[in-house]
Amino acid sequence: MIPTDPVERDALAAEYVLGTLDAQAAREVEHAMESDAGLRDLVAGWEARLAPLTVLALPEAPPPALWDRISKALDGPRPAAAAPARPSPFWRFWALGASAVAAGLAAFLVLRPVPDQRLMTVLLTQRDQPAWLVEADGGALRLASLNPQPVPSDRVMQLWALPQGATAPTSLGLIPAEQGRLTVTPSAIRPEPGMLMEITLEPPGGSPTGRPTGPILFIGRLAAASGT
Repeated sequence: MIPTDPVERDALAAEYVLGTLDAQAAREVEHAMESDAGLRDLVAGWEARLAPLTVLALPEAPPPALWDRISKALDGPRPAAAAPARPSPFWRFWALGASAVAAGLAAFLVLRPVPDQRLMTVLLTQRDQPAWLVEADGGALRLASLNPQPVPSDRVMQLWALPQGATAPTSLGLIPAEQGRLTVTPSAIRPEPGMLMEITLEPPGGSPTGRPTGPILFIGRLAAASGT
């Protein structure tokens, strides 16, 4: 049953795009969209807002044994393997050189620094609607607005971070009024799993106390991104 209340319809469209609906509810939404232009527009709007999340889906190679299992599952005789040709001296020389290069590359991969863990979170509103995408790669934090909202002219948004075990959040700076995208490189703290991220509404110039004084607009907790 597709709701008629605008807020409930918007939440349903968001859940459909996020993929949190069960199969039956998803089919009902798809069927309703065939004749409900308003619902189609809501779904299209959420797809546009959540598009930045796709950058977190890292490409992954299939398991090495997958192709063998697929091949064994196919019907029909398998072609006989041709007898290996006797390698020429040139190819033996090339193989030795390639082995040396591979050994050098392996040493480089072993000795190079381990890359920093990639973290992310989606900052939510009090209504659990996604509003900001936050990604931490190394020491930098990148923010992307998923659902830009106007800010009162006499207020500014301020970004805070609260590492696990800390007693008070640390300010990471103000967010420009135009929102959009922002990159922050904290000097006092380092992004880590479980660190709480929040955006509050503060007076011009930011909090006068060094601690959040206004309401929390958006909040989320950093976690390891899929594929790291």
